[in-house]
Formats: sequence, C-alpha cells, structure tokens
Amino acid sequence: MRQSLTTLSLLAALAFAPAAWGQAKSSPNPADVQAGAFAADPAHTKITWSLNHFGFSTYVGQFSSVAATLKLDPKAVAATSLEATIQTGSVGTFNPALDTHVKSADFLDVAKFPTATFKATSVKQTGERTADIAGDLTLHGVTRPVVIAATFNRGGANPADPTYRLGFQGKTTIKRTEFGIKTYAPAISDEVALQIDAEFKAAK
Repeated sequence: MRQSLTTLSLLAALAFAPAAWGQAKSSPNPADVQAGAFAADPAHTKITWSLNHFGFSTYVGQFSSVAATLKLDPKAVAATSLEATIQTGSVGTFNPALDTHVKSADFLDVAKFPTATFKATSVKQTGERTADIAGDLTLHGVTRPVVIAATFNRGGANPADPTYRLGFQGKTTIKRTEFGIKTYAPAISDEVALQIDAEFKAAK
C-alpha cells in the first residue's frame, strides 16, 4: 500500500510539474524589467578568472562568495547603482595545493586582504541588452578603474523560486601587476580575464 501511494505521488508530481514550470514567467526583454532594489543571490553568483600559465596552459578558478546590491530602473539606466564585495578566501581551483598558493602572500594574500570590492561610478547603455559599467575595483589593497561589459540575460521568476530576479553576465580584463600582484609576471600572464555571472533577487 505504501509503495502504491509513493508511486501515485511521483506520478502526480510529474503530471503537475510542467504546469508549474509554465507559470514561472520570465523575459529577456529589458523593457519588461521591474525597477527596484536587488541583492545578489549567493548560490547563483560567482566570478570566474583565467590566466595563462607559462604559455603551457590556462589556469581557471572562481570566487564563490560574492555579495552585491543593485538599484536599477530600465527607464534610467545611467542612474544604476551597483556595489559588490568579494571574499578573496573563497577562491577555488579544484586543486588544494594551488588554492593555498593563490591565497598566499605571493598572490592574493587573503590574510592581509580578505575582501575585494567594486563600486560602479557610471553605467552607459551600449545596446538593447548591453551596457558598460565603469567603476572602482579595490583588490590587494589597490584601487583602480575598470570597465565591465555587461549583458542582461532575463528577468522574472524561475520554476524553483517565485521571487522576482534579474540575471546578468559581465566580462572584463585586469592587469594584476597594477594591483601589486607581481609574482611570476609576465611568465604567468599579467592579464587576468574575469567573467561575472550574477542573479539578483528583489530585495524584501
């Protein structure tokens, strides 16, 4: 009897799931975006970095702990406010020995500089779904201007969470020596490519 009930429950879940998925509405159209204040969803926000390793291969890693706030009105994109804080100790490469070295004083020196920050200073729309976000990046105790090329993915709810959210991807390249991270440069490339993937949930 218990097995029959379990089977019926599973069948019911499968039967109703497509309907529930269809009710989760979202749109890639920026004109549909709801203006307001948002906070980064920590489970779906990360920064991926990559750089050349002595010309032989490419190192890739991620910062998994990123907190950010966003204020956005699609009718006044230039007035957008964005601030982010990255926990440098959250860096990961799937290689414990490399993680330890990246966190050491040779590179990020997370004991001395546990956070990096970004604060937008201007936002310029470059296309229907794209914008250049200029701002100040503070990393390794040094503040430098950077420009992030951002793309709007979509806004709305998803099947797993009805909370209104916005999704973006951003890309930029920095020179690590400009932030005082000079070990093995330029043999291990000075330029570091950054890809930001972020989901912002409407603030409660």
